[in-house]
Amino acid sequence: MALSATRIIAVVLSLTVPSMVLAAEKGNSYNIDYDGGSLPDVKTGTKMKLFVDADRIRITKDKKEDILIPAASVTEISYGQDVHRRVGAAIGLAVISLGVGALMALTKSKKHFIGVTWADGDKKGGIAFQADKNDYRGLLTGIEGITGRKAVDSDALTVKN
Repeated sequence: MALSATRIIAVVLSLTVPSMVLAAEKGNSYNIDYDGGSLPDVKTGTKMKLFVDADRIRITKDKKEDILIPAASVTEISYGQDVHRRVGAAIGLAVISLGVGALMALTKSKKHFIGVTWADGDKKGGIAFQADKNDYRGLLTGIEGITGRKAVDSDALTVKN
């Protein structure tokens, strides 16, 4: 039983088109956790999605657009990390195996935070959010690219009293 060229093309397209649609739907979107800022009625830790468009930053929650930030209005981008040891997980593993628990206590976990402030006429605001460890570099690059501003590493800043 020989397959015709049109059937082969139909099979290939039926397998590739759905994956292309999913990739286009994701676009320049990133999953974030809201950490604070000027979004009313949004609690810390709320899961959101951030989109980097050509001329703006869009943040949505539950597929509802919560905020639009024009790229030209961004005044500052900051980046920082929170590093901590996995003590709780180490204690849990130490109950099962002392050796594995001790090794786990030596590992560190990093959280990546990004902050964006803006001033659009009389509307000023800011947002801080946590980005996934696999996404934060791309997210920072995207925001820097559309705004023309360089992110400030808040860990490198020293505060003198």
